[in-house]
Amino acid sequence: MPWGVEMVYSVSKRSALIALGFLVGAANLGIVARLYFPQNIGQGLFVATRLWILGLPLLWFFRVERRRLALVWPTRSELWQGLGLGGLMFVVIWIAYWYIGRPWMDVDAIRSTAATLRLDNRGIFLAFAVYFTVVNALVEEYIWRWFVCRQCEVFLPDLGAVGLAAFCFTLHHIVALQGYIGNGFITVLGALGVFIAGLIWSVFYVRYRSLWICCISHLIADLAIAIVAGQILFGDI
Repeated sequence: MPWGVEMVYSVSKRSALIALGFLVGAANLGIVARLYFPQNIGQGLFVATRLWILGLPLLWFFRVERRRLALVWPTRSELWQGLGLGGLMFVVIWIAYWYIGRPWMDVDAIRSTAATLRLDNRGIFLAFAVYFTVVNALVEEYIWRWFVCRQCEVFLPDLGAVGLAAFCFTLHHIVALQGYIGNGFITVLGALGVFIAGLIWSVFYVRYRSLWICCISHLIADLAIAIVAGQILFGDI
């Protein structure tokens, strides 16, 4: 039940390892294909892997774990915690961009890469920003906390599972950051931020067995990233 409280069910380590391999491998393959393969092949593989990592968690939940879904609405406490955590992340991202990351960025290279994806068009960028902010947050929490974090708990207890889940979450972001930005320092800085965010969201998920705090705060954090991206592509740096 990805939107409500749940218990950890017993799953074999072998099954959990297979699930992690299929999902984490596909997530990274899709980014690599989009960045480095010929355009038609790369885009096709990217779309195929996105569909795969969207469908695998539910397929695994129903067919392997043989469980049922149930919707539980967020409590007032979850709403406030999600808003508070998200607001804090928004401020940290904005400060990190202006005072740490901005001086290291090759703006022309970033804009050139964005142009290959037609993100230099304001209308297309706005549509992408809405998708990234609203849909991406929900999808990533569903995949990386609800599914991946639960599989990691089969191997390691408590903080170990949280760390492994955050590491899995960070891997494809490293590939994307290096491919789109091409600056080692920015990649390391961004990967560290993603890893810390993954740790925080995984802790909240393990603590409450609910995705609401994670989704609300993730949405606000992605909004900050979308605003930063817009500033880089269309604003004065």
